[in-house]
Amino acid sequence: MIEGRCLCGAVQVRAERLSDGMSACFCTNCTRWGGGLQLALKSLGGVEVTGPVKVYRAVPFAERAWCDTCGSSLWLKDDDGPHEFCPGLFPNAAGAGLSHIVYADRMPDGLDFANVTDRVSAAEYERDNPFVPEGDMP
Repeated sequence: MIEGRCLCGAVQVRAERLSDGMSACFCTNCTRWGGGLQLALKSLGGVEVTGPVKVYRAVPFAERAWCDTCGSSLWLKDDDGPHEFCPGLFPNAAGAGLSHIVYADRMPDGLDFANVTDRVSAAEYERDNPFVPEGDMP
């Protein structure tokens, strides 16, 4: 089982299997929900979710869910489809790599990670911002 959790830990997620690849989506629904893009890992097996989950019928064919305590995004789920979990729920995005981009023609012009050379490691950021606890979580 692959285990994950929301920011506060109130929602626990377990999945038998997740996709090896993650998707990025730039449809209007995903960009508004995700703040610019939405990343997703599809569940490929049994799913268990415990904790205070809230759902919203985002479109006529799907729901979005979040933790009712901390507000962490949890998933998008089409009525007849698998859970598409937010990769941040799982350590190292469950080892998945970005495999495809949906609505790629709507990706903002300035969003090209390959050309970004200014990359700051966790150690560098925490060194320069002493108010951030080591490991970035209290």
